Amino acid sequence: MKKYLIKVNQNQYEVEVVEVKQGAIASVETRKTSETPKPKTSISETKIKENNAPQNSKKVIAPMPGNVMKVLVAPGEQVKKEQKLLVFESMKMENELTSPFEGTVMQINTSEGSVMSAGQLLLVIA
Repeated sequence: MKKYLIKVNQNQYEVEVVEVKQGAIASVETRKTSETPKPKTSISETKIKENNAPQNSKKVIAPMPGNVMKVLVAPGEQVKKEQKLLVFESMKMENELTSPFEGTVMQINTSEGSVMSAGQLLLVIA
């Protein structure tokens, strides 16, 4: 018999696994061991900047979690579609985020060395 801790939706469960031979009847028993505390909610700098985005702007969001290695553009800079905006590391791989559209960089909501989460607003282009 082996014991494992499994985390599902912020809840941690301890499970015991027993090897079952083919044709045998198995029973399952789980119990909740602890609950991971949820972080306190507060207005982050990103949310403030997101709410201040210009009306006709387009948002560039993080496709996956990772670490920002290089920001390749600056506010006020003109960018073309498919131009490299930043380089990030995710799952031990270096990735490039390119612009999905043409325009002027209005805001940069990240910096080199910062951690980004999936869906996070990174840049605003108008």
